[in-house]
Amino acid sequence: MSYLAPAEFVAKMIDAGESKVFMSTRDTVIRAYMAGAILALAAAFAVTVTVETGQPLVGALLFPVGFCLLYLLGFDLLTGVFTLVPLALIDRRPGVRVRSVLRNWGLVFVGNFAGALTVALMMAVVLTFAFSVEPNEVGQRLGTIGESRTVGYADHGAAGMLTLFIRGVLCNWMVSTGVVAAMISTSVPGKVIGMWMPILVFFYMGFEHSVVNMFLFPAGLMLGGDFSIGDYLLWNEIPTVVGNLVGGLVFVGLALYATHVRTGATRDRPRIEEPASGRR
Repeated sequence: MSYLAPAEFVAKMIDAGESKVFMSTRDTVIRAYMAGAILALAAAFAVTVTVETGQPLVGALLFPVGFCLLYLLGFDLLTGVFTLVPLALIDRRPGVRVRSVLRNWGLVFVGNFAGALTVALMMAVVLTFAFSVEPNEVGQRLGTIGESRTVGYADHGAAGMLTLFIRGVLCNWMVSTGVVAAMISTSVPGKVIGMWMPILVFFYMGFEHSVVNMFLFPAGLMLGGDFSIGDYLLWNEIPTVVGNLVGGLVFVGLALYATHVRTGATRDRPRIEEPASGRR
């Protein structure tokens, strides 16, 4: 069967986290760079479809194509390593230390950002004929997304920051569920279906994904968005990263590990006495 039981795919999660810890710096950065670039292209595609059709649901339905491609190609997103890599530490795999987990997170962040920034620059060039004309409708939409999701939060103060953080938590709850869902199946169609559903939920609901935002906000700044780099970092990227970490690790990684690896004691079943034969 192409379906793996929970205990089996959770073991795969721990193994995957361990392998990422010991991956070379070169391979970690290359895989993270490609993941950030592919996800950025998918985000640009989804925004384009939304603008041209006027239907956000259509864009959300098609956005997961990028996530599926990068996963099947073995590339790494920050949101995924937030969930998988700490499990190798918690499971006490030999040689896995806190500093090695932080090293992996740092390299993946840099690679994702570089890949997303590359695509942001390319798309800005495409949408403005190398900055020789004003942005088209898609470019204008990218600018307004950056404004509403930075200064839009700042206008609400602490309540805006809390909302931003919670959206980051909910985002990686769904995205990491997609990562895990891909491990449930050993077939490509099964993996794609498993990933598609939670990624659709996160994108359509407007939750905050740190890597997608590494594309949206630099692109928005290049295309005339009315916000600053400081607004982007303080009122989006940093709180989103923290929210993504909490959402993926707590609600996916630790939850699955706690109940499928470190399971609780089994309760005794009540004994049911059968009536003696021949007696009424």
